[in-house]
Amino acid sequence: MSPQTPSAAPADHSGARAAARHGWVQALVAVLAGLVVMGVVAALGLWASGATDLPDNAYPRVVAATLVTAVGGTVEFTGDAGAIAETKAGLTVIPLSVTLAGALVLGAGFLRPLRHRAVAGARELAGWAGRIAVLWVLVLIGLALAARQTFQVDLGNGTIGAIGDLFGATPEVGFKADMAQTLVFGVLWLVGVLVIALLVARGAPLPARLLRFQESVRPAAYAMVLLLLTCVGIGAVIGLVVAATRGHAAETFAVMLLGLPNVVWLAFTIGLGATWNGRVDGPFGLPMPHLLDEVLRTPDISAVNLRTLSDYDGRIWWLVVIDAVLLLGAAFLMAARSPARVRAWQHALRMALALALTVLMICLLGRISAHYGLSILGLGDIDGGLKGEIFLKPQVWGALGFAVLWGLVTGLLGALLAKGVRRRGEVGSAG
Repeated sequence: MSPQTPSAAPADHSGARAAARHGWVQALVAVLAGLVVMGVVAALGLWASGATDLPDNAYPRVVAATLVTAVGGTVEFTGDAGAIAETKAGLTVIPLSVTLAGALVLGAGFLRPLRHRAVAGARELAGWAGRIAVLWVLVLIGLALAARQTFQVDLGNGTIGAIGDLFGATPEVGFKADMAQTLVFGVLWLVGVLVIALLVARGAPLPARLLRFQESVRPAAYAMVLLLLTCVGIGAVIGLVVAATRGHAAETFAVMLLGLPNVVWLAFTIGLGATWNGRVDGPFGLPMPHLLDEVLRTPDISAVNLRTLSDYDGRIWWLVVIDAVLLLGAAFLMAARSPARVRAWQHALRMALALALTVLMICLLGRISAHYGLSILGLGDIDGGLKGEIFLKPQVWGALGFAVLWGLVTGLLGALLAKGVRRRGEVGSAG
C-alpha cells in the first residue's frame, strides 16, 4: 500500500491544476472570441450587401439580429399601419457562414484546455461546459435586447400612396428578437457545438464510461465534419474566382460571408440526388446564385434538382462527380481512422448512418422562408413592389434515401481502399 500513496498525490495535484486551467477567465475568452468572430463575419457580409444604408442607424441592430438567427434564435417581424392598413412580414433563414465561424471558434476554445489528456471526469466536463453556457446566456440576452428596430414604409406616388395620404396611413415594419426562443435555441446550439467538438477531436478526453464508443463514433464524426468544411472551402475558392472574373464582387462577398454553407451544402445534397421545392416572387430576393434564382422565379412552385438545373446549365452534372470524390475520400478517411478489426460492412453501415444524419442537418438548417405584404382598405398591393415571397424547402425522405444509398456504396469502397493502410489495432508479423 505504501508505494502507491506517493504516486497518487501528484496525480491528484496535477488533475487539480488541469481543472484550474479552464475556469471562468478561460470561459470568458472562449465566448468573447466566438462572439467577436461571428460579429465580424456578419458585419462584413451585411456591409457587402448594402445594409449600412439602412435608415435610423439600424446597421448595428441588424448585425445583432443576424447573430441571433445564426445561433438558432428567432427574429419576429412587426407591422403597424394604422386602422385602415395591414402589414405582414416574416423571415426564416440561418446565415450559416456566421454560424460556422462561431461554431469553429467556440469549439476550439472549449477543447483547448482539455488537450493532452486521455480521460476527463463527467463532472469536470460538465463544469467546464457550464461556465461557457452561463456566459453564453448573458451574450444571448444582450443580443436579443439589441436586435430590434422599426422602419417606415414608403408607399410611393401611385394609388396606394394616394390612399395612404388621404387617410393618414404611415405603415411601419420592424423586427425584434424573441427572447425566450432565442435563449432556448441558442443554448441548444451551444450544446450541439460542444458535443460535436468532443466527438470530432481524437485527442479530446472523454469520461471513462464513454471511451468504448469513441472507436465507432469519432471516425465517422470527423469524416463528416471534414466533408462539410471541404465543401465550404471549394465554394470559397469558386466565389473568389467569380468575384475576380465576373464582376459583382460586393454581391458575391455578401453571399460568401452570410450564406456560403447555405449554397454549397444545398449543392452537395442536390449532387446526391435530392430535390428541393421553392419559389421566388416579388422584387426582392435573398443572396443566392443567379442560376438558383432563375429556376425559382416562376409562377408555380419549382423543383430544384439535377434535372431542372441542368436545363439551364449542363455543367451542374459535375456535382455528381464532385460528391462521389468527396464521399469516397470521407469514407477512406473514416476507415483509416478506425481500428483494423472493423469489417467492411460495418464501415458501410456507419458511413450510411453518418451521411444520413449530415444530410438531415442540412435539410433542417438550409430551409429558407420569407414573405412581406401590405394592404390598405383590403385592396392589397395595387401598385406592385410592396409584396413578395421566397421559400425553399427539401423533400427530406428522398434526400435521406439517397444519403443512405451513397453512404453504403462509398463506405464499402472506402473500407476496401483502406485495407492497405496500417491502422490502430494492427500488429507486426514479429509480434
